[in-house]
Amino acid sequence: MNAILALVAFITAIVVWNVAVKRNVGESMAVGFLASVAFAGTDALRVGWESLVAGLKSEITFAALAFVFVSELLTSTGLVQRLIDLLSSLLGRHKGGSAYAATVASGLFGAVAHNGAAIVATVGSIAIPWMKRSRAGGETAALVLSGNAGIGATFPFSGAFFVLLAAPTVVPVLGSHDVVATLFVTGAWMIAMRLVIAYAIVRRRGVGAMAPQDIHPLRRSFTAGWTALLVPAAVALPILLTTSPGREWATDRLHGLDVSDAVPLLVWLPLAMLVAGLLVERKALPRGARAWWGLLARVSPKLGLVGVTMLFAFAASEVLSRLGLGAELAPYMQHLAGVPPLVAALVVGLVLVIVAGPLNTTSTLAAVGPVAFAALTAAGIPAHVAFATIIIWASSEGCSPPGAAPLYVAAGIADIDPARIFLPVALYYLVPTYVIGVLVAVGVLWIPG
Repeated sequence: MNAILALVAFITAIVVWNVAVKRNVGESMAVGFLASVAFAGTDALRVGWESLVAGLKSEITFAALAFVFVSELLTSTGLVQRLIDLLSSLLGRHKGGSAYAATVASGLFGAVAHNGAAIVATVGSIAIPWMKRSRAGGETAALVLSGNAGIGATFPFSGAFFVLLAAPTVVPVLGSHDVVATLFVTGAWMIAMRLVIAYAIVRRRGVGAMAPQDIHPLRRSFTAGWTALLVPAAVALPILLTTSPGREWATDRLHGLDVSDAVPLLVWLPLAMLVAGLLVERKALPRGARAWWGLLARVSPKLGLVGVTMLFAFAASEVLSRLGLGAELAPYMQHLAGVPPLVAALVVGLVLVIVAGPLNTTSTLAAVGPVAFAALTAAGIPAHVAFATIIIWASSEGCSPPGAAPLYVAAGIADIDPARIFLPVALYYLVPTYVIGVLVAVGVLWIPG
């Protein structure tokens, strides 16, 4: 029971420090790590140190930091603005076009930046005024943006992706190359779900076409923004080389060497995006040492928070693994072997959605992700499907009032009382997110393995 008690202490410390003490997730993860390592007893110093070293060496920690820097750099160059201009040219003249553009833009930006509050702040600062000029009320605009906030977590390379991938129950079963394509399709399903929701909101709450002055001719937007599409496309090569059939093709030409070893995905993906971004955005890059220093000054707090979060999340997972969490959970998980996958999905999904109310996605997965994964796989749900569904349920941070930080960001931009969209955001986005996760878990919605 020692490892299970350590897990309980880890969860409790995160919740108390994050919710009650109201400190950030990085500090909460550090406190959770200290709480878990205390259960190593006289070996606490050795286990703690070795676990921290393992966290520092992890390519997961490197990739998380690299993606934060790349996303900040590409946002500062105006790439996101050009993508949104392109979307508005395609959709803005139609009824509800601003809502659809905001949804797709949130997905595109979320695939790069992942952070819910950042998605709302960046896309919402443009899309919320657009929607209000499209005869939508401020409450409707804030509802759409806060509901879209969690979409970034469902794409690969988010903090949620890395935290769950480092979980002690996941590490022995899945590697990054096993779930990259899975999460891309999962993200696509979540965009599709939100487009259907946007359609319902447009019809029920009234959203007109965009104001003409907000719409550029498609030729002008495409001319200005087509190169921005090359940056997200840069991830295609390493993904194709590490997933079937490209993996087999490359392995044959490397004389049997596993291409996943030759091309470490979590190292090459941020580098591929960075190189493509530097080439495409070379004219908009900071000029001179002072400008670069200013960029680093802006991004360093985010890097620090992400770095601390990832380090202690991975280190705590290592501690729990060393304490034998998997072996201790096995007898309890065996009782779920006869439970139908639907029942397991309904129960585990409900727990995750409830926990995601006061916590953000990363904290939720750090707290209950390992146990949720073990429970779903014990019920017969394939490992890659369990991985995706857990992230779907945990991504409900933006639509889980009253603790949803992105909701308050959207309400602030729209200048409305946040409490007025608590019920609508739960009905329009929280409940469908829970249902979509269940449908993926039982195989109704297909995702690749």
